[in-house]
Amino acid sequence: MDVLLVDDSTTMLMRLRRLLEAEHSVVITACTDPVAALVEARTCAFDLVLVDQHMPEMDGIAFIREIRAIPHYAQAPIAMITSDVCDAARLSALEAGATDFLDKRAKGVEVSVRLRNLVHLASAVRHLDEQASSMAGEIERATRRLREREAEVIFRLALAIEYRDNDTGDHTWRVARYSQIIAEAMGLPEDFCHRLYLAAPLHDIGKVAVPDGILLKKGRLDEAEFAVIRTHPVIGRRILAGSGSELISLAAEIAEAHHEKWDGSGYPHGLVGEAIPLSARIVAVADVFDALTTVRPYKGAMAFDEALRCIQIDSGRHFDPACVVGFTEAWEAVLSVRDTAVGSRFEAMIQTTEPWARVPELRREVEVNAE
Repeated sequence: MDVLLVDDSTTMLMRLRRLLEAEHSVVITACTDPVAALVEARTCAFDLVLVDQHMPEMDGIAFIREIRAIPHYAQAPIAMITSDVCDAARLSALEAGATDFLDKRAKGVEVSVRLRNLVHLASAVRHLDEQASSMAGEIERATRRLREREAEVIFRLALAIEYRDNDTGDHTWRVARYSQIIAEAMGLPEDFCHRLYLAAPLHDIGKVAVPDGILLKKGRLDEAEFAVIRTHPVIGRRILAGSGSELISLAAEIAEAHHEKWDGSGYPHGLVGEAIPLSARIVAVADVFDALTTVRPYKGAMAFDEALRCIQIDSGRHFDPACVVGFTEAWEAVLSVRDTAVGSRFEAMIQTTEPWARVPELRREVEVNAE
């Protein structure tokens, strides 16, 4: 128990110290200067404060107002040491935040009892504060675990969907990282950049409704087949809409709008410019760039520099110019994604994402590696 005594009378300080130390296990800090006492109060969290009413530089009422403004002392017991029994003085002290009074003229027994009660009260307040802090810590840890599990479910669901037409799972991670890099380059809030990174992998969740014959077709799609492909944003929205999760809601927004184009020629709704959600505008750049630079059943991979030029050419038509500027300015970070993804994607996941983002070796890969 830490106690702060503030009184310009050294005699009174010695008396209170003697009474407290005689009956209680306390550590006492005594100050004759109230200004110095406030400095002590800001650097040490005292459990109980006893302050004299009449002091030359700052009276007790002003001191109590000052110390109550320090967050730790919002609930800590503070007693006024006074010989003034008038109601006006005591009311002023109570309004300033005093918990109790110690009468300087009282006999030793009464002062001892009052001090004991104040120490017990301070001990109870400290115990409640410790319980509240412990509970807040438990709530924070539980909330963090829930968010981690939510993010893990999203990532693994996205991986399962992607594995229908991609053997590695790298596309999910790369689109997430490219999107995060663009958002950071645009100066968007850190929390948004992180949520975008977690939500972006679900951009193609609507492809679960696309038949394999269309999704895996080697060659150009005909009009009917492309019409089926064009339904996946709306289906993605249906799958994800209505969630109470902020993360799932962001993923739904991205799934529905990531094929919209800045000039209004995209689908499914033909949105124009800033009517397209910012999250979807960012993911559109990341998704197209990764599609251009990776092998697909119907095409080969384009060189990174060439793909960057394609993105820049489509600025203001397909893509939000601000997103393209952010992407271009973060080019070194984009290249680092390519470099870390070469070789083992597991190492890239470990270095770049949360501990849960460990993509297991899937059967098709194990069989290929075994040959």
